[in-house]
Amino acid sequence: MTDRTSPKFKTADKLAWVYLINLVFYFIPIFITSMTTSALVLSFIALAIFLPLYFRLYRCSSSKARMPLMLMFILSVAITPLNAGSLSFFSYVGFYSGFHYKLKHSIGLWIGQIAIIWILNSYLFPNYYFAIWGSVLTLSIGIIGFANRKQEEAKKLKSQTDTEIKTLATIVERERIARDLHDIMGHSLSSITLKAELASKLIDNQEYALAKKHLNELTEISRDNLTQLRQTVSNYKHKGIATTVTELCQRLRDKGMSVILDGEVPSALSTSQESHLCLILTELANNMMKHSTADKCEFGFKQTYNAHIISITENAMVKTITEGNGLKGIRERIQDIGGQFDYQLMPQLTFEITLPISKDNND
Repeated sequence: MTDRTSPKFKTADKLAWVYLINLVFYFIPIFITSMTTSALVLSFIALAIFLPLYFRLYRCSSSKARMPLMLMFILSVAITPLNAGSLSFFSYVGFYSGFHYKLKHSIGLWIGQIAIIWILNSYLFPNYYFAIWGSVLTLSIGIIGFANRKQEEAKKLKSQTDTEIKTLATIVERERIARDLHDIMGHSLSSITLKAELASKLIDNQEYALAKKHLNELTEISRDNLTQLRQTVSNYKHKGIATTVTELCQRLRDKGMSVILDGEVPSALSTSQESHLCLILTELANNMMKHSTADKCEFGFKQTYNAHIISITENAMVKTITEGNGLKGIRERIQDIGGQFDYQLMPQLTFEITLPISKDNND
């Protein structure tokens, strides 16, 4: 079992005092029978010894329970001739026998304890009340102890499972962020490096005008990538698909492009779908601003009974498309959320994203 000395069990330790309520039965013989002074003193000494053993068994791991459990059992047997309230002690022995050991082992301990209780009864008491009550308490409270053990094992297993799920989610998120940054920065950094090297060579050859042109292009690439990086970071904060679409439309208009919105931006997307869609639309819009000859584009949004369909159409004639890191990254993101991505070149270049509507979309 789990070591109960860890901080997470400090609150549970307070309950240990509540469980001592069963000791009330230990004091009943003291008040209803005529006990000698020595028996009374020894009863309280036995109680003083019992309490540390009880808390030790409550807090220790199962591997360290054998010695305190054996001492508690011996104490229960030893005090029985002086105080029949020792049944309280026996009940705790039964509980921790079930709590710290597997069922087969616990049953053996319960049977052994019940046998000792009957032997004590035959020598010390004129009837069988002590033995009957002792047997009932041993079995019933022992089973409660075993049930508590299984409950704690279930909690521990659930905690481990939750931790594993969080770890896997963290790994997936890190991989997604790494892929996003690679898609955004990888190609552009390569371009920056090449243009910087080219500009350096041109300067060495005193071709200053051409070098200046490449340096200006390098500056533009750097600014574009800074904008994309900021956009990506904003998307990680779950700014929302509606805000992202509005900002992308404004950026396209700032570039002199006419933008049309057709349909309603979906509002019932899951967090994962929304985050991925923001990045995908940003990637497509950035490609349009960098490479397209179009002067008009349209964002289309429609919903069927089982899917959201998002499209971006630009009035450009394109014969072929070579899929680079950007489109490959989009396909990976779409695959992550169980959607589909496709495009057509004629009569106009159109990119289409299909996202399934599931029961988890509101999570």
